[in-house]
Amino acid sequence: MISAFSGLHKSGVIGINRRNLTLVSEFNSRRNMRLVDDKTITKRLAREAGIPTPELYGVVECTRDCSRVDRYINKDVGAVIKPAKGSQGQGILIITDQYEAQWRRGSGQVVQGHELNHHTINVISGLYSLGGMPDVAMVEERVQFNDVFDNVAYKGVPDIRVITLKGIPIAAMLRLPTAASDGKANLHRGGVGAGIRLHSGKTYGAMQCGRKIKDHPDTKHRLDDLQVPHWETILEMAARAYDMTGLGYLGADIVLDKDRGPLLLELNARPGIAIQIANGKGLQSRVERVTGLETSQMNAEQRAMLGQLLSKSEDDDA
Repeated sequence: MISAFSGLHKSGVIGINRRNLTLVSEFNSRRNMRLVDDKTITKRLAREAGIPTPELYGVVECTRDCSRVDRYINKDVGAVIKPAKGSQGQGILIITDQYEAQWRRGSGQVVQGHELNHHTINVISGLYSLGGMPDVAMVEERVQFNDVFDNVAYKGVPDIRVITLKGIPIAAMLRLPTAASDGKANLHRGGVGAGIRLHSGKTYGAMQCGRKIKDHPDTKHRLDDLQVPHWETILEMAARAYDMTGLGYLGADIVLDKDRGPLLLELNARPGIAIQIANGKGLQSRVERVTGLETSQMNAEQRAMLGQLLSKSEDDDA
């Protein structure tokens, strides 16, 4: 990871310390950060704002209810059990269906009832939450993802991460599940990140574990020039998340459901910096351009379009 970032030094890479000091601290208030640190709050705000999300089947708040968590799981299409205050994909359990009275994961691995109970207890106890604080377990709809990425997604749901500054998209990547990531689109667990050109919605290069790659490690299909469907809608959804939360520096994770289209999965007030490797360029130049812009009178659609124009201008000048 260090060598990958050092190679981007000349292109304005932003490191963790600078992200925290000049982006998170400057643009995000602690009061507003709690709106996205708790996914149950985020989901409520999204519903009020008319932003579509995966359906919430139920919330388990205390250990005495853990043994009944399976009542929220759809026997035919499964569900996702996740901590409300988790991060980096930790504590997420994906159940695909029920077979012969047993639950199954995407890998085909059987999950016994007591294992489901134990996992939910761990979630509530705060094992996966920020700061180890007590948490609640969300049982959520398992997205039936758009098959456009079938050739580059290994047994899981890919998602799109869009980073916005002052509500303007400044970077995006397609995150793809792998065998190493256990079917989760999570870079910290070995998932793949493919950079996306904001003005076109097409991928152009990729990385895994801090190293640049050209092909998906499991499917062997090329990762460049993939067109993301509903691209303008995705960018506008990310821009609307700024209006919803008031967070100036924000990461929006969006999934593509085959029937419902783009769905807001979650938001992150401290989005990681690996997106710079996936895109092969640092964020500094876009941060500088956006910071000086007056955007208070612009709506989400206008800010999304501005992000695309800035991206095209930067690529044309390269």
